[in-house]
Amino acid sequence: MYYSEKGTLAEARTTTLNEELGQIEYVFSDKTGTLTQNIMTFKKCSIDGRIYGEECDDLGQKTDITKKKRAMDFSVNHQVDETCQFFDNCLMESIQLGDPKVHEFLRLLALCHTVMSEENSAGQLIYQVQSPDEGALVAAAKNFGFIFKSRTPETITIEEMGTLVTYQLLAFLDFNNIRKRMSVIVRNPEGQIKLYSKGADTILFEKLHPSSEDLLTLTSDHISEFAGEGLRTLAIAYRDLDDKYFKEWYKMLQDASIAIDEREERIAGLYEEIEQDLMLLGATAVEDKLQEGVIETVTNLSLANIKIWVLTGDKQETAINIAYACNMLTNDMKEVFIIAGNTAGDVREELRKAKEHLFGQNRSSSNGHVVFEKKQQLELDSVVEETVTGDYALIINGHSLAYALESDVKNDLLELACMCKTVVCCRVTPLQKAQVVELVKKHRNAVTLAIGDGANDVSMIKSAHIGVGISGQEGLQAVLASDYSFAQFRYLQRLLLVHGRWSYFRMCKFLSYFFYKNFAFTLVHFWFGFFCGFSAQTVYDQWFITLYNIVYTSLPVLAMGIFDQDVNDQNSMDFPQLYKPGQLNLLFNKRTFFICMAHGIYTSLVLFFIPYGAFYNASGEDGQHFADYQSFAVTMATSLVIVVSMQIALDTSYWTVINHVFTWGSIATYFLILFTMQSNGMFDVFPKQFPFVGNARHSLTQKCVWLVILLTTVASVMPVLVFRFLKMNLFPTLSDQVRQWQKVQNKARPLHSRRPKTRRSSSRRSGYAFAHQEGYGELITSGKNMRAKNSSPPSGLEKTLDNSTSWIENLCKKTTDTVSSFNQDKTVKL
Repeated sequence: MYYSEKGTLAEARTTTLNEELGQIEYVFSDKTGTLTQNIMTFKKCSIDGRIYGEECDDLGQKTDITKKKRAMDFSVNHQVDETCQFFDNCLMESIQLGDPKVHEFLRLLALCHTVMSEENSAGQLIYQVQSPDEGALVAAAKNFGFIFKSRTPETITIEEMGTLVTYQLLAFLDFNNIRKRMSVIVRNPEGQIKLYSKGADTILFEKLHPSSEDLLTLTSDHISEFAGEGLRTLAIAYRDLDDKYFKEWYKMLQDASIAIDEREERIAGLYEEIEQDLMLLGATAVEDKLQEGVIETVTNLSLANIKIWVLTGDKQETAINIAYACNMLTNDMKEVFIIAGNTAGDVREELRKAKEHLFGQNRSSSNGHVVFEKKQQLELDSVVEETVTGDYALIINGHSLAYALESDVKNDLLELACMCKTVVCCRVTPLQKAQVVELVKKHRNAVTLAIGDGANDVSMIKSAHIGVGISGQEGLQAVLASDYSFAQFRYLQRLLLVHGRWSYFRMCKFLSYFFYKNFAFTLVHFWFGFFCGFSAQTVYDQWFITLYNIVYTSLPVLAMGIFDQDVNDQNSMDFPQLYKPGQLNLLFNKRTFFICMAHGIYTSLVLFFIPYGAFYNASGEDGQHFADYQSFAVTMATSLVIVVSMQIALDTSYWTVINHVFTWGSIATYFLILFTMQSNGMFDVFPKQFPFVGNARHSLTQKCVWLVILLTTVASVMPVLVFRFLKMNLFPTLSDQVRQWQKVQNKARPLHSRRPKTRRSSSRRSGYAFAHQEGYGELITSGKNMRAKNSSPPSGLEKTLDNSTSWIENLCKKTTDTVSSFNQDKTVKL
């Protein structure tokens, strides 16, 4: 679980939840940065109705890009970003031919952003980006010859095909979650005023000029194709502005920015007014790759009967694309239920229809309300799950989820979601993430785990029983709020299937043995009470009572609780079904407790009555009667220590040097302390504290005493051996089978079968996703994040919104990208 690329260690921030890691039933996961790398790469684009970035054969047919295919050579550009790989030379040819649309497209990418630049000692440009999306787009423009060089609060300087050009920044229309776009208004050296805009296609397409209708249809098809490949898309458009119109608009913007009432609404209205009649340029397609091992991890967790719910701030199309990339969603699924109602009635009706499809008409009443709305019915969901055949998926967006979480509908949502193999919640807020976790946590009575990497995941992480933080690209907020942290999502399967299962297994064995040894120890006093008139006289020496749990039996059970394992780590991941006993609480429950109690009672009966019967009329080798109270106590104490030590030896599945030292060393320590405390020397120094002087030496030199100890040990241990032998041969568990298989294998062989990826054939309209925060536009135009430079004071027209709300407050408004995961059936044969 050590991530060598960044030197990041896995960290346990708590020690009280280890056993719960072996009982997880629901995992709630973020998407961006958790399932994906959150490292964006510019892959394709559509400019003026033509796709760039695809590789075609000699017949013009599109072919897949393989590792053997060489990327474009950008070596002529001294500022090239080596991480960017582009496989289509046609775009560079269009640039060199001077295609005005292509130049305008790349110019927009170099101007419309919030990136800050600086030069290192080698003269290379270093970009400080607020979102990985922007970094990928600006880096792509730089590779193709449109290099963003520097900025001030009033200007932006770029290098266009080797020529430095400075644009006057007139206004910055910042991004937010409602607008879903950002724009800049600049004046070029020729004096023309242009508005450049990029954002969600579903929003930007509504702002286009009617003359872009034909291009809109073609670009929309391209965006659907990009989205089908799991790429994140943005639409690109511009507008030429009249100087007189802009001055009038800017005057109104200044008035609105200093208004007291409805200031934000007036500013938003002016933004809407100027972002009209845009001319479409095209669209970008950026890839956010899945992290290594995500598909295998989700597959194994699914086989372990762990359900993964994706709670993401991404829009629906992007979340669906990632779900298909993870093979969470497949074309083999019987049905994908999409809940997108805009009212509480619509959501209730959609949930009702989905449940009817799953369970049949007999599950619903005539008025449209689901019969199973009571809490008692939620307890029957495990039975209902067995009646649902086939794979189903549920996708619900944020505004529908707000209605679904209401008190009269949430039970319907929970029942439907728990029947589905895949659940994806899109466009959810951090609060809604926490509410979904609380809903499952409260009504399903299941152990939950939440995993995320950003500040927006903190509420979800804190709501779940166990929180896991990913130390990725979005800071350490999630890590600091978590119980466990590591660098990659793939480490989750080892955390749960290996360490979690082992911890649960060890804790259950620890508790079972602890109860057993104390029942066996304590109940001997109860049987002795019938013979001492319940006079409170102890059957053991006082020092033995004191040291029994502290010295004689503490270390062996501690070693078992730390080191024991039924199967090794590789087989734990190769056989995910081994995780299920923890979810069903099979290893320690009421039944197990009563079995431990019965076992302890039986052992106590054997420990007391076998020595009692043997000593009743016995005599030593010298013919003298030796069945005194002290000899009886020593015989029982010795038998007890040997029996419980043999029992833990039978319970230990994995022996280490420490186990051997602690187990057999405890018996040796008992005899050492016994002979020391009952020696003449101790009696001479402390006559009142050590009255059993010479008893151990006298008793343990008698052959009949050792025969009684042997008989007691055999009578206590033999039934356990017989029971376990019959159970393992007649009714073996999966753990028993794997352990036997492991014994005949010198080296465990991984049995993972990776399912080939399938590309979703159905189309969708948009793959928009933009990991951007509001407020950076005001930060840039204010100049607060730039070094002071000697420059002439700007004119009133060149200034922007200094009187806006504090940019620090705006930075606190963050929306997130998120999530996906899947469950995939897999058969493991022994």
